[in-house]
Amino acid sequence: MPSVPVSGPDRRLLLTSLLGAAVAATGLSGCAGSSAAASGSSADLSAPLAGTVPPGTSLKIASYQETQQLQFRLGKLGKLPFTVSDWLNIGAGPDVINAFRAHSLDVATNAGIPPIQAHYQGYDARIVAIGLTRKPNYLFATKPGSDIRTTADFKGRKLAFSQGQAQGVVLLRALKEAGLAHDDVRLVPLTSNQFLTALQSGQVDVAPLGNSQAPAYLNQYGSKGAHTIPTDVVDLLNLLWAPATVLADRAKAAAIAAYIPHWARGQVWQWEHPDEWNREFYVKTQNLSLAQAEAVTKLANKPLFPPSWDEAVRWEQETADLLAEGGFVKRFEVGSLFDRRFEALAARAVPAEYRR
Repeated sequence: MPSVPVSGPDRRLLLTSLLGAAVAATGLSGCAGSSAAASGSSADLSAPLAGTVPPGTSLKIASYQETQQLQFRLGKLGKLPFTVSDWLNIGAGPDVINAFRAHSLDVATNAGIPPIQAHYQGYDARIVAIGLTRKPNYLFATKPGSDIRTTADFKGRKLAFSQGQAQGVVLLRALKEAGLAHDDVRLVPLTSNQFLTALQSGQVDVAPLGNSQAPAYLNQYGSKGAHTIPTDVVDLLNLLWAPATVLADRAKAAAIAAYIPHWARGQVWQWEHPDEWNREFYVKTQNLSLAQAEAVTKLANKPLFPPSWDEAVRWEQETADLLAEGGFVKRFEVGSLFDRRFEALAARAVPAEYRR
């Protein structure tokens, strides 16, 4: 279905309508108040974490493109003290939120914007682990034959925009850095899995693509005039988060606390073994050539797990404020999104050079 570029108040109305339709499609109420009640927003998360995981505890964990299972298999990260009842191939923030609502997922990896979006929808979920991303992990790709060369050239153009995903906030930050207001461009509301098709068809002029997507896109369309526009805009947060109802379950909270060190060590192992990861993941499962895989790996971020979440909270507040300025969410204090009982677990699990 073609998307219509919108701006200003109409943009907010369309995005709100799309959100309502997505919630309705999953059989869920679009009412923020009733959603908050259903999600257990009054759950008591003040109890200390249990020191051990009770027998019989299980978790349903998101593992987009099966990256976590592969890290466990290749890195030999040790046995988890609980059962993983399901590894779900879910990555996009809106899909994760819907899975949380449906009680089919207990913990997921995302960037900083999905927890903000969940809060805006009235769904109570909390951040339990933080990794920091210091280098850009998205490139702005143009449609074939484009004359766009800088972010300043975005003015008046159609830009792929996903309100509930990392790509959305990266675009908003790039516009701000270029001195452009939201109404200087035409934001086309799409989900990230629609970006490639929208670029190829010329539905949008520019879309933010992940570092792992860009090489394959350029390999196919570079000869037709498609190119990328690198920026220094980063999406700082790589995080784990879980519904408040899950975290209020003492056994599941203990299991998540036990999972966090494995999550952190898996990323360290991947960083320290790029050749093996290139072969086993990018070449064998993502169908990239070895040269393309190596190009992606060169853009990768060294995993960093801060002992303190203060910088992450500041960044998340800046992101929420930026979304509020555009009328996409209402302003709120983001400290409520962080369950600081888990704050130092990831940092303690890795060598000192990965604690920043």
